[in-house]
Amino acid sequence: MNVNEQLIHTFYSAFQKRDAAGMLACYDPQVQFSDPVFTDLKGARAGAMWTMLCERGKDLKIEFRDVRADDRAGSAHWDAWYTFTGTGRKVHNSIDASFEFSGGRIVRHTDRFDLHRWSRQALGLPGLLLGWTPLLQNKIRAMAAKNLDDYTAKKSP
Repeated sequence: MNVNEQLIHTFYSAFQKRDAAGMLACYDPQVQFSDPVFTDLKGARAGAMWTMLCERGKDLKIEFRDVRADDRAGSAHWDAWYTFTGTGRKVHNSIDASFEFSGGRIVRHTDRFDLHRWSRQALGLPGLLLGWTPLLQNKIRAMAAKNLDDYTAKKSP
């Protein structure tokens, strides 16, 4: 296993323990993160998202596999099982991740998953009927951004 494959293993092993500090130690301070919900997080805001998810994910279970990396890029597949706090519904999200590395750290992390599939599980009937529409997908993104804003405001001194 090369150093960047080990870095990905370290990141997800920390996530399995809901150890946000361990996850963030794998990130460059100026990391760029994106997924279908949190579309463009940079630096501390990306870290705050993982910290929030680790703290709130009381029943969060993570598995990862297919880790591959070379000296500049990498990928992995991971699955998350948890209860979506907004509705109390169970979710199983299946995610493909890509990474870029520099200086022994992750500088770019992009997660890809089916937002419509996620919304069907997390939101029930509204997600089933409207989860494919830009209207509901943008509402999901806006709610997630507000949750992250509220979380970071509570954590600020």
